[in-house]
Amino acid sequence: MSGKTGQSVPSFVADIDECLGLSRADCGPHAHCTNTPGSYSCSCIEGYESSSGKITFMKANENTCRDIDECLGPSRADCGPHAHCTNTPGSYYCSCIDGYESSSGKATFRSASENTCRDIDECLGPSRADCGPHAHCTNMPGSYSCSCIEGYESSSGKITFMRASENNCRDIDECLGPSQADCGPHTHCTNTPGSYYCICIDGYESSSGKATFNSASENTCLDIDECARSSDICGPGVLCFNTGGSFQCRCPAGLIPSTGVGSWELNQTTCEDPCYNSSAELERIKERRRNCPLQGELSSSSSSFCSFLNSTLEILTSTWGARSAALSLEKEIHTFSTIMNNTSIWNSTSEGDVALAVDFLLQSVEMATLATARRSPGNMTQSVTTESMAVQTRLVTGNCSQDNEIFRLSAHGETMDIHCDTVTGAATQAGLTAAAVFISYSTLGSIINRRLLSQGNPPAGGTLGNSHLNSRVVSGAIGGRRHIHLSRPANFTLPHSQDIQAKEESLCVYWKFVDGEGTWSRDGCTVLHANSTHTTCSCDHLSSFALLMAPTAVTESYTLTVITNVGLTLSLLCLLFAILTFLLCRSIRNVSTSIHLQLCLCLFLADLLFLTAVTRTSSRVACAVIAGFLHYLFLACFTWMFLEGLHLFLTVRNLKVVNYTSAGRFKKRYMYPFGYGFPALVVAISAALNPEGYGSPQYCWLSQKKGFHWSFLGPVCVIILINTTFFALILWILRNKLSTLNTDVSTLRDHRLLTFKAIAQLFILGCTWILGLLQVGPAATVMEYLFTIINSLQGAFIFLVHCLLNRQVREEYRGWIKRVRTFGTKSQTYDVSMSTLPTTSSSQLLSLVSEGPEFRGEFT
Repeated sequence: MSGKTGQSVPSFVADIDECLGLSRADCGPHAHCTNTPGSYSCSCIEGYESSSGKITFMKANENTCRDIDECLGPSRADCGPHAHCTNTPGSYYCSCIDGYESSSGKATFRSASENTCRDIDECLGPSRADCGPHAHCTNMPGSYSCSCIEGYESSSGKITFMRASENNCRDIDECLGPSQADCGPHTHCTNTPGSYYCICIDGYESSSGKATFNSASENTCLDIDECARSSDICGPGVLCFNTGGSFQCRCPAGLIPSTGVGSWELNQTTCEDPCYNSSAELERIKERRRNCPLQGELSSSSSSFCSFLNSTLEILTSTWGARSAALSLEKEIHTFSTIMNNTSIWNSTSEGDVALAVDFLLQSVEMATLATARRSPGNMTQSVTTESMAVQTRLVTGNCSQDNEIFRLSAHGETMDIHCDTVTGAATQAGLTAAAVFISYSTLGSIINRRLLSQGNPPAGGTLGNSHLNSRVVSGAIGGRRHIHLSRPANFTLPHSQDIQAKEESLCVYWKFVDGEGTWSRDGCTVLHANSTHTTCSCDHLSSFALLMAPTAVTESYTLTVITNVGLTLSLLCLLFAILTFLLCRSIRNVSTSIHLQLCLCLFLADLLFLTAVTRTSSRVACAVIAGFLHYLFLACFTWMFLEGLHLFLTVRNLKVVNYTSAGRFKKRYMYPFGYGFPALVVAISAALNPEGYGSPQYCWLSQKKGFHWSFLGPVCVIILINTTFFALILWILRNKLSTLNTDVSTLRDHRLLTFKAIAQLFILGCTWILGLLQVGPAATVMEYLFTIINSLQGAFIFLVHCLLNRQVREEYRGWIKRVRTFGTKSQTYDVSMSTLPTTSSSQLLSLVSEGPEFRGEFT
């Protein structure tokens, strides 16, 4: 064996495997040790790479093996489309993304060659998506969407959604809303779940023959001509008129429906002569006529009444006999006048038949004149006047030019104002030519007064037994029946037969015949306007009308009258003393006294006018003027009360800072224009809006109609509320602020006294009108007496509070009395020396006091 270098190792020397045994090489984690002859090498295992970039290394401190992310980098694993690569330590795996599934059935795989990911149809199979009812599932690559089927809409507003919990599909009502189905005219749309259908309404039929359809393009609804299909649909002798979707039945000319309805459907009524309709009154006439005695029997009250019935029915029969012939209004009226002038009929007819005869006569004249007017198309307006009655008729052709056009019909001195559309509307209902008649009876009123009212047959159900007629009896008629309700009231202006007395009032009444008894009733009629010579009535129906004079419904108590006269007289005297006091006492002249003076002047004039002229209602114009002055004067009283409260508040408010200039700045140039201008403004506006509101048949004061009395009560309530607020603030200041002032301030007590006086004045003057509003219910009498007593003594109260309770005024009074006594003593004893008179009078002392600060004399 050679010992030189480079020579081969002897064969007996064995290689050490450094990758095994106790001396194993430290290659580190994720590394592989490879033994070599006489040495070894380390390399990273598959899935890891050397951190140093060396492929081999000898020990762990030279290099670390880090995991290779096969899902990233240039050597990225090929998992294929719709797959997701997931890295693992030293390896990786592929899986299908959501919405896709493995074609091989394996959950994971290594490459696209092993498996493909195919789309999952979520709308099919056991795991079908839950879209909810009335929804459609649509599959998409890797996902799906839900949408409502046709006829339904999303409750959330989303077009698409993923599950039923997000949204529900509700039915769309295709018959409503912006997308309303176009079914066409004369159709009805019916909604169904998810859809709808159209049908023709009653009176129309489908042109296509289909019972239902979905749009106007599929079908049209044609009117059914019911009159052509069934000629006797309305009944024998009745005319049928086809209308859009229906039909109407009408009576031929000259006949009226038995039910009074102008047109109707099906066989609901019959047509008959208006003289023999089914009203209870005319049924009674028929029955009474059947019981009339035969010709040749002895004359009696019954035979007189029967003669009246036969004569009247003969006129009606001739009127309605020739239905197409023209009639003479003058002939008809003269014939009826002959019957009315036959006094033997009315004198010999029994009391039980007079009311029936009157009612029958009124109806007969109305029906005959209406028929005559309709059969005289060439005479638009006709007027006839006889000794017994006057009649005016008017035909209305075509449409009314204006809804508010009013016709005026006149007979004698009476007038009837009725709306044009009321006349045409009533005629349309009755199926007749539009006409209106107005009748004034000259002698019928005396028959009713003599034979009915005088026999204890009181009007209006017996509540006005002492009443009497004070006008002619008038009748108004349109349409085909009496007592027809009007869409707009008709107004009747009736002159008085006698002037209204002071204790009477006009009542608008109509003739009412019920159960064989005739009475005057006020139902549906009101007095629109009344003066000493005329009364205008407004009635919501047509009939026969008149005016009744009745004792004034509200009569004032004698005790209240005495209290009012005595109290107002005392108040006027006290107010006169107060006015003289405020004018003559220099020591108390200031802003507050000026306000008191104006209040007393207004109240004095108001009480004087009220006492002497409030009941002078004989002249409408004079009464309205008196009411206007009373309105103005009483409002002026409360306006000056407001100014007094404002002045007192300003004065007391500044006491807390010992500053009296604000009251001094309460300038008269602002005070007088407001004190007298504000009431004038209210009265001017009230008179412009409702000039008829001043004066009534009983008193010259504000009318309560249309709430006109609130033109006075409204401002009064506002002023009382404002002054109450002022006085509450004053009391608060006196309690919380003035306590900090010097206790020697002598005016503090005076201010409290003045505040008490002002509050008491507001209470006395204000509560009067509040008590007037409370005159209802069980306590009405008590409130009425309190109202009268307090209202009549207002002047006395003002004199007591502002004069007798005023220290300076009392001093002035003592000075006046002393001077009077001194003058009397001087006139009786001429030797009294002038040196014995006082050198300084009380008035001079008060004048000196008044020259001090204003507040010193103002509040005493």
